[in-house]
Amino acid sequence: MLTYNPPIEDMKHILKNIVDFNSLEKAAELDDEMVDAILHEAAKLARDVLAPLNRVGDDFPMECKGGEVITPPGFKEAYAQYCESGWNSVPFSPEFEGQGLPYTLSFPLQEMWQSANVSFSLCPLLNQGAIEAIEHHASDTLKNTYLPKMISGEWTGTMNLTEPQAGSDLAAVRTKAVPQDDGTYKITGQKIFITFGEHDFAENIIHLVLARLPDAPEGVKGISLFVVPKFNVGEDGAIGTRNDVICSGLEHKLGIHASPTCTMTFGENGGATGYVVGEENQGLKYMFTMMNMARLNVGLQGIAVSERSYQAALAYAKDRSQGKNTKGEEANIIQHADVRRMLMTMKAYTEAARALAYESAFYYDLSVEKEHKDAPAAVARVALLTPVVKAWATDISLEVTSLGVQVCGGMGFIEETGVSQHYRDARILPIYEGTNGIQALDLVFRKTVMDKGSAFNAWLKDAKDKTLAMSQCPAERVSKMSKDLSAAYDVLEKATDLILGLAKNKEHDRLGGIATTYLKLFGLVAGASMLVRCLNGIHEQDGANRKEFLEEKAETTQFYFDFLLPQIHGLLPTIENGLAPEINAA
Repeated sequence: MLTYNPPIEDMKHILKNIVDFNSLEKAAELDDEMVDAILHEAAKLARDVLAPLNRVGDDFPMECKGGEVITPPGFKEAYAQYCESGWNSVPFSPEFEGQGLPYTLSFPLQEMWQSANVSFSLCPLLNQGAIEAIEHHASDTLKNTYLPKMISGEWTGTMNLTEPQAGSDLAAVRTKAVPQDDGTYKITGQKIFITFGEHDFAENIIHLVLARLPDAPEGVKGISLFVVPKFNVGEDGAIGTRNDVICSGLEHKLGIHASPTCTMTFGENGGATGYVVGEENQGLKYMFTMMNMARLNVGLQGIAVSERSYQAALAYAKDRSQGKNTKGEEANIIQHADVRRMLMTMKAYTEAARALAYESAFYYDLSVEKEHKDAPAAVARVALLTPVVKAWATDISLEVTSLGVQVCGGMGFIEETGVSQHYRDARILPIYEGTNGIQALDLVFRKTVMDKGSAFNAWLKDAKDKTLAMSQCPAERVSKMSKDLSAAYDVLEKATDLILGLAKNKEHDRLGGIATTYLKLFGLVAGASMLVRCLNGIHEQDGANRKEFLEEKAETTQFYFDFLLPQIHGLLPTIENGLAPEINAA
């Protein structure tokens, strides 16, 4: 049950036939053979190196002693292998020794590593976000000093936002930054819940820290962003003295045990040396560069842990003998209808969310191709989809991993089988990088109301254009699925109109009360749309194995339409009813 085999066939299908991968500038020199080779090499690392360590990391009791954290056995060596093979540098700029490959290709690679070992993958994930923030907003000096080694993986990066009194409300940040005569800043304060804030993977850790200048405006307008290295770096790029920053404690968590979640203390001995990123008092804007990509990646984590849970449950169901089938014969539990229902729920949700996440990565790639005519539209599209991917994919991961435990029955509840770990690991995903409630508010207020539904309408038109002709779907299913999908689009459009109407009437409290329901509705409809596109993209003439793949996709899509999509008809009345302002939860 602890094995993992990356779903390369599905990944390749989405890249080749669904997201127009080959249209990207960064993909110009990547033919099918090269993409296939990259995916298979990444799969080896995931399957043979990272996956066996997943249980090891869950069981290993990490401690912080004297500010130092020792990661579980084998993790440091696995990270070295990961970096030596060049995986850390895949999506980053060649200007700083990255490979410059599209994020659309990086997403299936990251999914593999996250499925194999979600705790391990958090270190490269946070590093990626830190790299993005520095590359987009920092001075050339900071870029040249830090980016090459962060991209190689020799150094890693972190995101330091949260404080004891400032979680989602960053206006409450109190960490201080005092300007020095030499152009640096002295940073003092405490940050909590810092993922991989301290570890033994790399020789230096580069902290990105939100802090306030002495004369900064109140609220979010007075936040600046600073680079604060664990070890100071000389002008020649060499590591120097230890900076005044230390891990002062580790959190003991429900899941992701092998990911050190640190309390970081800055300035116990006079102040940690920091370097401002970009302009003062613009830190929150810069940090969103880091956070937005991180949110897509957390959505991808939800898909990854769902896939791992599905594979474990499927293997158990095929092997476990229990009861008799409808013919009165001894049966493995996969022969029981309700077990098949649970497994298909897991599979359908995961595949729908995967396609949606990869398409979001495609639009991110397109959005940064500044000369491309579709770049402005892509900016709006990825902004619209980011909260959906983050929240919907992580919400369904809780359902999927719970079903994984249920399929395995009592053995799923026993820690020795490893199945419960996926459930525990998934529980953080709807919480960090902005709770799913915040994602829902972002979708409603910033991504829908603010532009009066323009981005939504563009997405809906595109979705209809790409799905309402279901050429590859078996003929007997076409009529009903077309009707169901068209009705789903109508429901979502009606819900969006209701939201815009409430906004026009300034009923903001009602909007806040239905935001989560609206996001779930959006996710379910978007998932249906992506599954139909995946189905349409299969051509039997591509090879004999495609017929089997087509039949499998058709069954998964049909199940989604029959068992999962109908939820939307119960969600719409909830949105229509709204949450009355006078309702008191106390």
